[in-house]
Amino acid sequence: MKTKLITFFSVILVLYLLICTLLSFFQEKVIFFPDSLDKNFNFEFEGNFEERYVTMKDGIKLHSLLFNTTDPNGVILYLHGNAGSLEVWGTVADIFTNLGYDVFIPDYRGYGKSEGRIKSEAQLHRDMQTLYNYLKKEYSENEIIVLGHSIGSGMAARLAAKNDPKLLILQAPPYSLPHLAKKMFPLNLFPSFLIEYKLKTGKYVKKANVPVAVFHGDEDEIVHYGSSLKIQQHFKPGDTLITLQGLGHNDFLNTRQYAEAIEEILANNSD
Repeated sequence: MKTKLITFFSVILVLYLLICTLLSFFQEKVIFFPDSLDKNFNFEFEGNFEERYVTMKDGIKLHSLLFNTTDPNGVILYLHGNAGSLEVWGTVADIFTNLGYDVFIPDYRGYGKSEGRIKSEAQLHRDMQTLYNYLKKEYSENEIIVLGHSIGSGMAARLAAKNDPKLLILQAPPYSLPHLAKKMFPLNLFPSFLIEYKLKTGKYVKKANVPVAVFHGDEDEIVHYGSSLKIQQHFKPGDTLITLQGLGHNDFLNTRQYAEAIEEILANNSD
């Protein structure tokens, strides 16, 4: 009987170590869910927009959409969530163009028409800084509003901490990916050091010297609302947490509650 128990727990241990190894080496498959698009794919959004390709430091080209308005109040750099492509995310642009803002939305590596693939968090941050620098060629930095949705929040918060945009907006932000993993797997089955993509939104919000506004549905089924409460602990005077009552992770984008709140935030931070 003792021998059987030893054998059983040995098998369990080997399986656990195998799963940990797979998680470590294939994290991108667990975290990112890109949809690819043919280079000749035609977008069918209303309003004025143009496709842009921006070359990263290693020569890879990231595809983006720039939605234009007449006499814009500024530009929204919109860093989207971990799934889909600009075919879907481009639909959010009219929320902001209707309020008089240009909108610049990039696809990450391997998403949509963007080249390459995501290999590390450092690579993600370098890419986002390159895109930010690209925008600064067309807009004054005090006209740039950085917005991160879900996983895009970690990249957006770092941009705000390392640069001087007009405003940082976070939507359904994880405090960090290890923190999110602990909430998703409360038994702590997998050690947090295995997670190579930290995306420490809270850390960078603490370092950001720009106004911060956070939107979060209190019934978010993916990124728990408590993440934003934890981020709130790093707020400066004047930073804001907007609780979207009864709303989940993505379903708030087309609601009146969100539309009125985002309009107020942008109005309060206009010149």
